[in-house]
Amino acid sequence: MADRELPPVADDVPPPPAETPAAPPRRGRPRWLTILLRVVLGIFIALFLVWAILFITKGRFLKGTFEKIASSSAERQVRVAGDFQLYFNPINLKFLAEGLTVSNPEWAGGGNFLEARKFDSQIATFTFLFGQRRINWLGLDGARVDLAWDADHRRNSWTFGDPNAKGEPFDMPVIRQAAVSNSGLRYSDPSMRILANVRFRTVEARDSKVANAVRFDGDGRARGIPFTLTGALLSPNAALAGGQTQLALIVRAVDAVGTVTGTLPEPTVIEGSDLKVDLRGRNLANLFEVFGLTVPDTRRYHLASALTKRSEEWRFTGLRGTFGDSDLSGAFSVFQREPRMYLTADLATRRLDMIDVAPFIGYNPDRLDKQGKAGTVTRVGGTPRLLPDTPLNVDALKNFDAKVNWTVRQVRSENVPISNIKLGLSLDDRLLKLSPLNFTMARGTVLSDISINARRAPVFTDYDIRLTPTPMGRLLAGFGVAEAGTSGTISARVKMTGSGNSVHDSLASSNGRIAFIMPKGSFWTRNIQLSEIDVGTFIQKMFEDKLKEPVQINCGLIGFTVRNGVAAADPILIDTQKNVMLGRGGFSFKTEAIDLAFRADSKKFSLFAGQSPVGINGYFAEPGFDVISPELVGRAGIGLGLAAVATPIGGLLAFVDVGDAKSAACGPILAGATAKAQRTTKGKPRDDVGAGTTSKDEDGKASGEEKKKQRKKFLGIF
Repeated sequence: MADRELPPVADDVPPPPAETPAAPPRRGRPRWLTILLRVVLGIFIALFLVWAILFITKGRFLKGTFEKIASSSAERQVRVAGDFQLYFNPINLKFLAEGLTVSNPEWAGGGNFLEARKFDSQIATFTFLFGQRRINWLGLDGARVDLAWDADHRRNSWTFGDPNAKGEPFDMPVIRQAAVSNSGLRYSDPSMRILANVRFRTVEARDSKVANAVRFDGDGRARGIPFTLTGALLSPNAALAGGQTQLALIVRAVDAVGTVTGTLPEPTVIEGSDLKVDLRGRNLANLFEVFGLTVPDTRRYHLASALTKRSEEWRFTGLRGTFGDSDLSGAFSVFQREPRMYLTADLATRRLDMIDVAPFIGYNPDRLDKQGKAGTVTRVGGTPRLLPDTPLNVDALKNFDAKVNWTVRQVRSENVPISNIKLGLSLDDRLLKLSPLNFTMARGTVLSDISINARRAPVFTDYDIRLTPTPMGRLLAGFGVAEAGTSGTISARVKMTGSGNSVHDSLASSNGRIAFIMPKGSFWTRNIQLSEIDVGTFIQKMFEDKLKEPVQINCGLIGFTVRNGVAAADPILIDTQKNVMLGRGGFSFKTEAIDLAFRADSKKFSLFAGQSPVGINGYFAEPGFDVISPELVGRAGIGLGLAAVATPIGGLLAFVDVGDAKSAACGPILAGATAKAQRTTKGKPRDDVGAGTTSKDEDGKASGEEKKKQRKKFLGIF
């Protein structure tokens, strides 16, 4: 028992093994993330498989699917007769089709919008997904594109989908590089009468600065006017910075040659371009006619400007040049808007030759240049005509709206000094307004507002022309009036309306009033006394050496009332210190005939007074003067009779003027009132100014013979 093992005491028992702390539980990947990663991986694998299949097969098996989807989407027949490839290479989309055709819409009358023996392209994939069409490479061989509008200019062949939908503007995709051979483009617009054919070819350049050049040439007709064009797009070598394309274009139409040179951001992108334009030719109106626009005729011109495009705006800046013997500078823009093109311009001229002004009212500048003043006159039925009869091009006004500001510093003129022209022109749907049309003339100012309404047929014109008080000596210096000794002024207003497509036709049907007003002042010219036909006064002045004494004008009015193109004196009344000058009769805008009679009644006794009207007859272009009138001849006959029966002294009684002319009240005269409102200084109605008719009698009542003669003169009625 001594050897029996005793149980271990507590101190000898080994401690139990310590417990190891449990490891924290491992967190698994969120289920949604796992699913997402698997989906993305699946999509990537699927895309890779699609890409691989397409790359290996070149997508040729999609030919039928492509034709079906493209035809359905475009609502056109799309066919590929030969090889077809559609795949990613490796990222950009590679598309190749041989024998590709895309039909025209039915309204175009058949044929194909596009046909190409070979269409090879690489399309930028990412930009395409974000709505930006960019073709990095385009190869065309034997391609033909037919761009056409319908007769109403509402539908076009390049707007796909619904064939009856309104046509969209042509939006050319960005093409970085291209190789084109045996290809062409046709453009037609029946409403604008434009037909153009353009041919393209690619020339591999040997110059290291450019990779290749796409050259083109073409011809066509615009509104019946033939034109040709030649040009090139010079694509830069990839090593060059910027990657811009050089453009060189020459267009010839009628007598004009236009060149466009500069850089484009991309070969088919005009937006943001930096171009220079140079135009020269014989008549600027002929060039504008090609685009369906109308401007006045010009003599030979040469204009140059910078050109760029911003959105819908074609902007011509830094414009400088000449037309005829006049200069022109400024800027203008053309906006491609619906329903009409819109033009804006700010123009300036330092010196404007009077011949270059003539076309604005319908005269031919070349004829004026060759014939001088005689070039303003034509003959109609054997009679001379001065008013221009060139019709306004109403059809062209339908094509565009405009807003133009033009300033002219000086006009080169022989007789009347004109300067500081300010023209504001606006055109809104055939309503043309020249407002303001202001200029300085002989230290006076002409203020004009003219409205030409081509919405009506015939054209309806409203004239409102005012002349502020202007020194007569300065105004008439070119016509023999002495500026020294002439202190009188003249103001005027022309307020008329008329219907007609030319200046002549408009005035020939016009109604309104013309008035020239002269306040108190002096006036001197040798002719003033001769026109008064006061022989006694003339002889006294001659012997007393007072011929140069100015005539003292108290007030004067030369007024006409216009009815259906015939202007009647209403009244002509000039009150001077010694005489009252009266005029009666009228003139016609229809035939341009004149039938006026002037006489001067003396306020003082005169022994030798013809006291007989001086006639102004003939036509605007060829006026005549009848100093020896029938009344004067009759008075001479009476004088001779008295001399024979009585004594020679008795014969003088027929020429005695007792000087009973009644002075005129200046109030109605200065107000431009009609004949019925005129008064003497004593407030009595005047009975010597006619009645606002074309009669040359004092009471304004024409005899049957006078009516017959004036009907023939003024109306052309026999």
